[in-house]
Amino acid sequence: MSSHVSSHVSLSQLAPDYIRAISPYVPGKPISELAREMGLNEADILKLASNENPLGMSPKARAAVTRVIDDIALYPDGNGFALKQALSRRLGPGMDSFVLGNGSNDVLELVTRAFLAPGFSGVFAQYAFAVYPLAIQSIGARCIQVPARDFGHDLAAMADAIADDTRIVFLANPNNPTGTFHSGDTIESFLDLIPEDVIVVLDEAYNEYLAPAQRYDAIAWLQRFPNLVITRTFSKIYGLAGLRIGYAVAHPDVADMMNRVRAPFNANSLALAAAEAALDDEKFLQRSYEVNRAGMTQIVRGLEALGLQHIPSAGNFVAFKVGDGAGVNQRLLKQGVIVRPIGGYGMPEWLRVTIATEPENTRFLDALAVALKA
Repeated sequence: MSSHVSSHVSLSQLAPDYIRAISPYVPGKPISELAREMGLNEADILKLASNENPLGMSPKARAAVTRVIDDIALYPDGNGFALKQALSRRLGPGMDSFVLGNGSNDVLELVTRAFLAPGFSGVFAQYAFAVYPLAIQSIGARCIQVPARDFGHDLAAMADAIADDTRIVFLANPNNPTGTFHSGDTIESFLDLIPEDVIVVLDEAYNEYLAPAQRYDAIAWLQRFPNLVITRTFSKIYGLAGLRIGYAVAHPDVADMMNRVRAPFNANSLALAAAEAALDDEKFLQRSYEVNRAGMTQIVRGLEALGLQHIPSAGNFVAFKVGDGAGVNQRLLKQGVIVRPIGGYGMPEWLRVTIATEPENTRFLDALAVALKA
């Protein structure tokens, strides 16, 4: 006689407690979903929720994808040789310092899988990227959340929060969703405070949006701080979010451990080709940067004209305070404008908007004025 699980037993109980305790990451609302919900035409919807590049993908990346698409029946290069070689040429460290991922999100999880386990802890800041606690929890390790300072990382408090069982500290610069930024000197001083047996993950997903005066060379620090892991992505300024490709730069010993837990073929062939080509598209990169700078000025002026507080941002997005975040968000959705509610970050009065092109920014500001009146 076949045995069946009793109807009284919940299969979810078979998962470890620390998995059942996870609240899944909630991404920005897709255009297709809003179209279905509100009966809107997809072409009329403006998505400013996920910090994507409003210019789309680099033309060089598009050409590279077209070239390799006929080989889609073949597995990609599991080692990502050509992309690692291009990254090594551009950034300096040897190819054995790079770890490729299915977006930088994947790379953040690889660090935790390689260096955390039940009985250890990871440190991160309040209002920092939601994936840090998710990655720590999914391993069964302990989360240490450090209260924010002015919506950003309180680095001194984070250094103090490191416990005997801490193996990883996550630091986002610029930070998402608040856009706060620490100078290179400040971060270098922070690294000096961290024990050598604690990995510091410096998440630089928005690094390319920094103004020239803000830029610093974190990769040069790897010589002094072998416990540093720098993560970057092609999802933001490079415009390849849909292809999911990111990378880490680390000491070869650290990269080796991360590569041991990396899934085979975690970077697909279209992504590898597109990322390699996008790296060399300086013209597209510069235009994306300039559109973002101009758009940031436009949005900030518009928010100020509406009498709204915002958090100064070094990324391609800005968080602003509306009081009733859920209500204003809903009224924006009815107008076909998708922004990001950040109540899940403990900021229910705030919304986050991605900087777009001038006409798109204007449409957002006009829709926001309507949403605020209701």
